[in-house]
Amino acid sequence: MAGAHDPDLLRLAADTSADLADEAALRRIYSTGPGPTSLQKVADHVHALYRPYIEASPFAVLATFGPEGLDTSPRGDAPGFVTVADAHTLLLPDRRGNQRIDSLRNIARDPRVALLFLIPGVGEALRVNGTARISALPALCERFAVQGQLPASVLVIQVRSVFFQCARALKRSGLWNPATHVQAGTLPSPGAILQCLSEAAIDGAAYDGALQARQAATLY
Repeated sequence: MAGAHDPDLLRLAADTSADLADEAALRRIYSTGPGPTSLQKVADHVHALYRPYIEASPFAVLATFGPEGLDTSPRGDAPGFVTVADAHTLLLPDRRGNQRIDSLRNIARDPRVALLFLIPGVGEALRVNGTARISALPALCERFAVQGQLPASVLVIQVRSVFFQCARALKRSGLWNPATHVQAGTLPSPGAILQCLSEAAIDGAAYDGALQARQAATLY
C-alpha cells in the first residue's frame, strides 16, 4: 500500500498530465467496456429478486446533491428498516440524529438520491437510484413508530434503477471478517476530536463519558 506523508507520492498525485477528463479518455484506459452481466443486472424497479436484499439490510448509505455539493449519510435500523411499498416506491423513515439536515436540505432542492445497501456477511451490495420527496404526514410517520417514537419525516423514494454491486470491494476490504475489525479505543474518540476542533471549548472527556448513555436514550 502507498505510504502516508510521502513527498514523492504527493508529487505524483499533483501531476495532472495523465488525468482522464472525458469519456473518450476513460475508454482508452477502460477499453473493454462493461460486460453483458454488468448491464443486464440493472432493473428499473425493485425486482422480486432484489426485494429480499432491501428487506435483509440493516444499513444503507444515502447520497444526495445540492447547491453546496454532494453529501452521504449513514442510515440504519433493524433489517427491513427501508420499506418496499411497491416495485417503484421505497419508504425511509428519518430517525433521530444530529439535526444538521444535510441530506434533507439537499433533497428539498434537488430530489435525486442514491442508496447503497449493505447486509452483514453478504459480499454483494445493492445500489438504488431514484428521486425522493420528504413527507411529514402524521399518518405516514405513525406507521414507522418504534418504541413509541415517530420519525420526524419519511423519505418517499421513486425508484429509477436497481442493481447489485459485485463482492470484490467487500472481499478486498475484509469488511465482514472479525479479524480485520479495529479495536475500540485505538482511534481518536469523538470527544477528543470535538475538544481539539473547538479549541477546548468542549470538554472531550465529559463528552465521551456521557456518550453511550446519551445515544442509548436518543436512538429513536
